[in-house]
Parts: sequence; C-alpha cells; structure tokens
Amino acid sequence: MGGFFGTASTVPCINDLFYGTDYCSHLGTRRAGMATFSEKDGFMRSIHSLESNYFRTKFEPELGKFVGNSGVGIISDTDAQPQLMNSHLGRFAIVTVAKVINLEELAQRLLAEGMTLSEFSSGNINTTELIALLICRGKNFVDGIENVFRNVKGSCSMLILTENGIIAARDTWGRTPIVIGKKEGAWCAGSETTSFHNLGYDIECYLGPGEIVRITADGMEQLRKPNKGMQICSFLWVYYGFPTSCYEDRNVEEVRFATGEAMGRKDGTEVDCVAGIPDSGVGMGFGYAAGHGVPYRRGICKYTPTWPRSFTPSAQSRREFIAKMKLIPNKDVLRGKRIVFCDDSIVRGTQLRDNTKALHEYGAKEVHMRIACPPLIYGCPFIGFTSSKSDMELITRRIIAEFEGDANKNLDKYATTDSPEYKRMVKEIAERLNLDSLKFSSIEDLVQAIGLPKCRVCTHCFDGSSFHTLESDNME
Repeated sequence: MGGFFGTASTVPCINDLFYGTDYCSHLGTRRAGMATFSEKDGFMRSIHSLESNYFRTKFEPELGKFVGNSGVGIISDTDAQPQLMNSHLGRFAIVTVAKVINLEELAQRLLAEGMTLSEFSSGNINTTELIALLICRGKNFVDGIENVFRNVKGSCSMLILTENGIIAARDTWGRTPIVIGKKEGAWCAGSETTSFHNLGYDIECYLGPGEIVRITADGMEQLRKPNKGMQICSFLWVYYGFPTSCYEDRNVEEVRFATGEAMGRKDGTEVDCVAGIPDSGVGMGFGYAAGHGVPYRRGICKYTPTWPRSFTPSAQSRREFIAKMKLIPNKDVLRGKRIVFCDDSIVRGTQLRDNTKALHEYGAKEVHMRIACPPLIYGCPFIGFTSSKSDMELITRRIIAEFEGDANKNLDKYATTDSPEYKRMVKEIAERLNLDSLKFSSIEDLVQAIGLPKCRVCTHCFDGSSFHTLESDNME
C-alpha cells in the first residue's frame, strides 16, 4: 500500500521527518525516500530499497545532509519516490499513495503529446512521475491536482513539497487517509496518526475526500473544499492500520476489539481459550475473548527480534517461508485445548493451512478460526492491499470456479452472508484448511464496529459494491 509523512517547522525538520516516516514502515516493503527543502540549499533527496533492510538502517547514516525546515517522506510498496520536478509551477518534490489502473493509457496519452517519462521502477512506468506530469499540466497546483482527480482511475493521495510549504491532497473518494497534526512551531500531514504521538503532534483534522490544503510552520490553508461522497477503505481497520492509529476519528484497536466482541457474543462454539494471530488478529482476539467469556492465551507468538515487520517479501515462495518462520506456536498453551484463533482475513489460504497443520501437530484438540472481515470475493481496483495479480489467487474465487465452472458466476450469492452458496463456500474453505470450524464477520458487524455509515465505507472486496471507475465521479 504505502504511507507518507510531511512536516513544516520553524526549526530544522529532519528528526521529525525521519521518525515520522519510519512510523509508516508497516505500510510498505519495497522502497523509501525523503526530501527536504531549504531556502539556502534547495531540495535534497534520497531514495533507498527496503527489500534487504529497514528504513532506519538505510537512512540514519545520511541524516546530516538533509537541511531545511520542511520535508516529505514515503514508505512505498511500488515506485521510487519522492520525484523531483522543475516546472512552470516551480520546483517541487512529490510523494504519492496511489493505485492507477489506467496507468498505461495515461502514459501513452502523455507520450503522444510529446511529454517524456524518464523514471522506471522495475521496468515499469513510475506512477508518481506520471502523477507529477499531470499536475504540471495545470495552471496552478490545485488545477493540476484536479487534473489528476479527473483522469485517474483508482485512487491517488499525495504530499507535494514546494518552496512555500507542503500541499496535501486526499484522493477524490477518500479511499486512503490524510491526517493533519500540529504542535508549537510545526504542522504535519501523514497517513498514520501513529506518527504523531511520540513527536508531540496533536490531531488537528482529517482531510475530506478530494480536499487540498497547504501547511506551513505557521498554519494550514484550505485550497479546495472536500467532496461530499466518501468511500474509505474498510481494510484500513481490518489489516493495514497500526493499533494506535485513527482514521476518521475511529481507532484501529477499538474497531478490531469491537469486531471480535460482536463475533464472540454470537458464537455458540464451546472452546477453552482464544488467541489472536499476530499482529492484526490480536485486537480482535481480545474482543472475542471478552464477548465469548473465555480467557485470552498467547497460542502463537511473533518472533520480533529479527522479524519485526508486518509485511513480507513480494515473492510468494519467500512470503510463505518467512510467514512460517516469524510465527511460533506455543505447544504448552495449545496441548489438549479447544482453541479459537482470530485473524484479519484469508486471501490465498496457504499460510493458514500450514499454520493449522502445525497447531494440530502441536497438540491442539480443536482449531477454530474467526476472521475479522467477510470473505474476500473481489480483487481491489482502488488500492494495492495484497500482491495478488489476479482474482483467481483468492481462495474464494478458486472454490467458486470449481463449484460453478465459472469463477465469475453467482458472485452476489456467495457474497451474501448465510446464503446457501455462502455456507457451502465457507464449509469448503474450512475443510481445505483443516479447521474444526470457520466463521467470518458479516459486513453489517464490520461496518457497525467502524462506526461510519455504510455509504461512506468501501466494502467492494467483500460484496462488489462501491465500484467507481473514475475519481472524477465525485468531483464537486
């Protein structure tokens, strides 16, 4: 997915920028970058790969070269960022959290008009550079950003470091968040409020969909009012978000607890204890234990000294291996127990199948699984929350293809909680994963736990709803 952080201060910003960006490390694995601006020395930028090391290790040795009172940083799952541009709008550095599904179409259009795309990431078009070129076609930054909103299919939120502060723009439907913070002598903008706490920033506001603001050390100026419609990604609370973060004033850990508590109250399964799969299943596990009236036990622990990252490598073979290595079952807790495990989601099912096999081998009497969200039926066209390239990597779609002879047939029925098709699919998943029982949260319970109206939360990957092909559909 990716996350960013930017700050404008009355004093040198590098410490806040460095640690604020580092607190987004759970959102991406591939690349990271920072850029600062000083009136004396101009723009300074550095970009590093994260595929063999961590953000802090890569950037700490060169912090002394970053000067200036304003800067932006990015943890990216895709492109090399920030991009530096020199245009009729002035010089600027830009970072984006984006998924542009019409990337090739836009690139060909720009090339046909005589523009140049110079940056490539792994042989592909650099999304952030393309976004920057679309911005440069505007008569000012707001006009340029609206040009992005009109043309991009998918989503794009961004921070733009200019010679006069930082411009923050949230994508048109608000699928990904931007939060504004402030403290004495400084303002910031970021993807995660987790970045704020230890740096002394208080939450000032959550940008609305399509809203554009400029922050400086002296304050915030609204450049574009927010759109009325919002479709914030529900997976922010289910999986992406760090427990201490808030989106739309809804805390991640509180939402996970509420989801688990709702399942625990309704579930009649008799078990001895509950455990959460680290990291994102832990909050739900505590909630389930409270709702079901059984103790929480650490049946699986994450080995953090050498496996601290939430995300794992992009190669599927290494992902499966590392996922196994960093989660260690506790035999003495498991032995002879009927135990419920709580987790955020099931995508391919490969990792869970291997974990379930080990849990039985280590002496668990019964292994039950409770999932914080509904079954994933549709791939996400708006943000990149998995490395899946095809809907057929979803275990649900493979099962539907076997049942129906067509992976796209009767999807609405399989997405309807407790329909005959839904029950048959869930039963099949449980059997393939060697589970004694399997239950998923309903969309209704998930939305209620989030606490926003259903019309303002994107649940497309569960029910196929909220499919807006153009960001401009929501332009005011």
